[in-house]
Amino acid sequence: MEKLSLTPADHALIEQALAVLKNNFDDGTYHHTVGCALRTSTGQTYQGVNCDGIHGSCAEYVTMGMAISAGARTFDTIVAAHDHSLHGVVAPCGNCRQMLFSYCPDIKVIVNDEQGHLVKVAARDLLPFAWQPIVVD
Repeated sequence: MEKLSLTPADHALIEQALAVLKNNFDDGTYHHTVGCALRTSTGQTYQGVNCDGIHGSCAEYVTMGMAISAGARTFDTIVAAHDHSLHGVVAPCGNCRQMLFSYCPDIKVIVNDEQGHLVKVAARDLLPFAWQPIVVD
C-alpha cells in the first residue's frame, strides 16, 4: 500500500470537513456527527454531514452524492472528520469503502496510519478483495 504525504490542500480539506460538522453538529435530533470534504480532480470541493435514520447515510455518501449531483465525475481526495478523533480524521466505514471502490477506486482517502500519522491512500487499498460485478462473456 502506497502511503502519500499530505499537502497544504489536504490539510485545508480536513479543516473544511471539520467546519461543516461544526456548523451542523446535532447530537440530538438528527445525529449529524461526522463531517466530510471531497476534492474533485479540478479542485472543486464539496462538504457534507452524515444523516441519521433507519438506514442512515454516512457523510461520505452524502458528500459524494452532492458532488455527482453537481456534475462531478473525477475525484481526487476525500476525508471524513470528527473533532474528537486523532488529527480530526476518521476512517471510512466498510460501506463507504465499498462505495468509494465502486465509484472511484483511485481516489485518495485521508486516514491515520498504524502509527497515528496522517496519510493518503487509494480507496482500493482500504478494501482488499472488494466486491466487484461479475462480468459474463
